Amino acid sequence: MSQQLLSRLSSPGPKRMLALDGGGIRGAISLGFLEKIETMLRERHGNPNLLLCDYFDLIGGTSTGAIIAALLATGRSVSEVIQLYGELGGKIFGDKFSVFQIGSKLKANYDDKPLQEELLKLFGDIRLGDDAIRTGLCVNAKRADTFSTWAMINHPKAKYFEPAKAGEIGNKDYFLREVVRASTAAPTYFLPQRIDIGNRQAVFIDGGVSMANNPAFQLFLLATLKGFPFHWETGADKLLLVSIGTGTYTKVVDAEKMADSNMLGWAATVPDMLMEDATYQNQLLLQYLSKSPTAIEIDSEIGDLHGDLLTPAPMLHYLRYQAYLEQPKTNRDGTQEDKPHLPFDDKTILKMREMDKAEMVDQLLQVGRIYAQRRITDQHFPKAFDLGSGKTA
Repeated sequence: MSQQLLSRLSSPGPKRMLALDGGGIRGAISLGFLEKIETMLRERHGNPNLLLCDYFDLIGGTSTGAIIAALLATGRSVSEVIQLYGELGGKIFGDKFSVFQIGSKLKANYDDKPLQEELLKLFGDIRLGDDAIRTGLCVNAKRADTFSTWAMINHPKAKYFEPAKAGEIGNKDYFLREVVRASTAAPTYFLPQRIDIGNRQAVFIDGGVSMANNPAFQLFLLATLKGFPFHWETGADKLLLVSIGTGTYTKVVDAEKMADSNMLGWAATVPDMLMEDATYQNQLLLQYLSKSPTAIEIDSEIGDLHGDLLTPAPMLHYLRYQAYLEQPKTNRDGTQEDKPHLPFDDKTILKMREMDKAEMVDQLLQVGRIYAQRRITDQHFPKAFDLGSGKTA
C-alpha cells in the first residue's frame, strides 16, 4: 500500500464516498448515472482526464456493484467500464445449467467458470493491499458459514488488514478477483465462493443477501465508527455520500394469490421482500441523518423526512440516484408522477427487471442515462467537496 494512498485516507479535509448497489445485469443502469457524474466532475474541475477514483476517497459496492467499484478503484474511466461491462454480461450470464449436466441436484443456474475467467482478466493477481487500487475500496459479501456480513476494505490500519494470528492471512493478501467473486455469488445464480483465510476456508455468498445490497449505510458506518480505521469527520460540508441504485419498480401482487401461496412460493418471494426492506431502511436512516436534496418519500406515513433530523446538525451530504423500470402513472390528484417516459414497450420493460438478461445491457444503460439527465444536477455536489477545496478538517 503506497504512502500516498494512506495519506489520502488519513488526511483531514472533506471526504467523498460512492456506494453502488447490487442487482445483477441491471448494474448497467448505475453506469448511466456514473457516466453523467464523471462528465460533470471533469467539466467542473477543468480536467478531461479526471477519474472517479481521483474524486472519491472510498468506493464501495455489493455484487454487480462490487465489480464496478473494483474497476473504478483500479483506475478505469466510466467509458472503459461500460465497454467491459457489456462484454462481461454476455459471458457470465450465458447458457444455464440443466439438471442433467450436473446430476440430480441443481446447485446453481449458471456455470461460474466464465465469471472466474473474466475476473482474472480484469484484475489478474492484484491483491486487496496492492497499489493498483488507487483509492479506498470496500467490497461487501456474506460469509455463509458464520452468517456474518464482511466489509472487506483496503485501509492498511483496518483490524484484519494484517493477519490476526500466525497461520492466517490478512485482508491485504486476498486476491481482488476472489473478493469480488465472493460478493457476486448470488444464491441460485452462482455457486458460493471459497476463500482461504489461512488455517481454514471461509464460504461466501452474494453480499446482497444482507442489509448491504444497498451498501450506502455500511459505507457511512465504515467512515465514522471508531472500530473502523477511517475516522472521518461528519458534517454536511465534510462528508459526501453518493448512492446509486440498479433500478426498481412498484411491487404489487394479488392479495388472494399471496394468501394462498405455498412453501415454494414463499421461498421465492421472501428474499425479495427482505432486500426491499433493506434498501428502504438504508434510505430512511441516511435521510434521517442528512438534509438531502434527493430525498424520496419513504412511505405515505413517514414522508421524505423533510422535517426530521436525528442529530442536531446533518452528519453528511447524502445523494441517492435511482431509476424506475416502469412508465409514469397518474396520481390520485390527477398529476403525473415525476418519472421520465421510457422509450420501450411493456414487454421489454418487464424483461429489463430480471437480473440475468444480458441481452438487455444496452437498454438498461439507456434507462440509466435517461434518469441521470433528469435527476443529476451540478448543484447537488457542493463546492466544499471540489478537489483541493478542503485544506483542514
